[in-house]
Amino acid sequence: MATFRAWAPGRRCVELEAAGRRLAMHPQSRGWWALDAPWAAPGIDYAFVLDNGAPRPDPRSPWQPTGIHGASRLIDPAQFTWTDAAWQPPLLSSGLIYEMHVGTFTEQGTFLSAIERLDYLVELGVTHLEIMPVNEFSGTRGWGYDGVDFYAPHHAYGGPAGFAALVDACHARGLAVLLDVVYNHLGPAGNYLGEFGPYFTDRYATPWGKAVNLDGRGSDEVRRFFCDNALMWLRDYHVDGLRLDAVHALIDTSAVHFVEQLAVEVDQLSTVLGRTLVLIAESDLNDPRIVRSRSLGGHGIAAQWNDDFHHAVHALLTGERQGYYADFGRLADVAAVLHGAFAYAGRYSEFRERSYGRSAGGLSGHAFVGCAQNHDQVGNRAGGERLAHLVNRERAMIAAALVLTAPFIPMLFQGEEWGASAPFLYFTAHEDAALGGRVSAGRRQEFASFAWNAESVPDPQALATFERSKLDWTEQGRGAHADLLAWYRALIRLRRATPALRDGCFDGVHVRFDEVSRWLTVERGPVVLACNLSAEKLRVPAAVGQRSLQLASPRDPVLAEHWVELPPDGVALLA
Repeated sequence: MATFRAWAPGRRCVELEAAGRRLAMHPQSRGWWALDAPWAAPGIDYAFVLDNGAPRPDPRSPWQPTGIHGASRLIDPAQFTWTDAAWQPPLLSSGLIYEMHVGTFTEQGTFLSAIERLDYLVELGVTHLEIMPVNEFSGTRGWGYDGVDFYAPHHAYGGPAGFAALVDACHARGLAVLLDVVYNHLGPAGNYLGEFGPYFTDRYATPWGKAVNLDGRGSDEVRRFFCDNALMWLRDYHVDGLRLDAVHALIDTSAVHFVEQLAVEVDQLSTVLGRTLVLIAESDLNDPRIVRSRSLGGHGIAAQWNDDFHHAVHALLTGERQGYYADFGRLADVAAVLHGAFAYAGRYSEFRERSYGRSAGGLSGHAFVGCAQNHDQVGNRAGGERLAHLVNRERAMIAAALVLTAPFIPMLFQGEEWGASAPFLYFTAHEDAALGGRVSAGRRQEFASFAWNAESVPDPQALATFERSKLDWTEQGRGAHADLLAWYRALIRLRRATPALRDGCFDGVHVRFDEVSRWLTVERGPVVLACNLSAEKLRVPAAVGQRSLQLASPRDPVLAEHWVELPPDGVALLA
């Protein structure tokens, strides 16, 4: 038996269409409609009909086997096979996150094929696999940030059973799973939520269209929709944490912000399950209240992505100054983020033409995720270039060393560790040709502030754009790829073996630099990282003392009592 429920306030009639018949649903309180169906069982397809209109998928559809416009399919999560009864995830604070996109991670691009690469991740030293959005979106390929059926694992990746199998396989290998979810907007195709109720508001807007209604009339059920979705992934699919996309676009003037409500409910579920659950936020506000404890007036999120760290490292190593990179590029910016998380903590931004940010004083580095590459910063380039495509091998090694010795939780983007030759491009497969054309045109216009040639932007709708973005796993063992992978492995081993590199303590970070000579050193406990960012050989004061050389770029440095001599773009780790 199943009970079908739909929230559709203001509708005169809501019907269930299933098993070749159409049945009237019964009105309930606060805009809900319900129908008990003793004849319904898992595997049955169904849809809702609003005021005698066209059939629509269930907003809470657990499975869309034929895509965003098709019927929903009933499932029973209790039928998933699990072997993780004793599972406890590793601590996020001492972890290493690996961001992965299911469709391009393997040639097959499915949940089950991803399982074949999990042993490699474990051997690399990864503790948390962060998976880009997997809920149903338009077509068979895409990033997942234009999803519309939030409760349904994507049919082209393998559907609900496939996703459950991937999570269980991760847990069997000691890998925690973090799932990227997008609650700030919906995709342009298959977005039927507005037909059911006031899920959206005209009072605010986002860069992607209408804002979600989190604080207006009817917003209680809208908030419930998203909170229930988060709890479903954590409870029914055994996911260990969620990464919340662009929380700055979740506009909410309520006394209790939606993000705080979500954090409270996730903590409550964690207690019920007896398993640690975490939330990680993406925000461009440089607002530490997101990660401060609720007892101190914060939202109580475990960690947030640190854009300033990425931008400071990227601009320094590439020399790029387009768009928001105009605010970065100095060694002082790198020093600022390593000392206190944000380079902009009330400082004036030339790019924004205003002061922004707030000091993260009192917080641990464990409240921030640091990376030199991620899906946004690679994929939102015109050509999807990775850092290794933009700089030489030595500078790619410097980036890796900065990430893996920083006081933050480090994150790698798939293939970064071997300098994958495949770009990560923006790709879509909208079935609506007119929509596909608008997406392609919009993508070209998007890069105006970065002064990139619009005509060089690959067509997101082209199959070749997607195919080019798939990882080539055979190149790992060849030439420069193998050398870079060996460097990452050595850095990860050093981080794992050195408590001072994992303690998250800003007070233990000592940075020295010379903006003119272009050198920088970072000391954390027994480890000193020395970098030469100049085109000349340099003697860098590193107080070497009794330290010995642990890792170095291919052109060996020269050690002395109080300094290390580095070649151009040289890097050395001393311990």
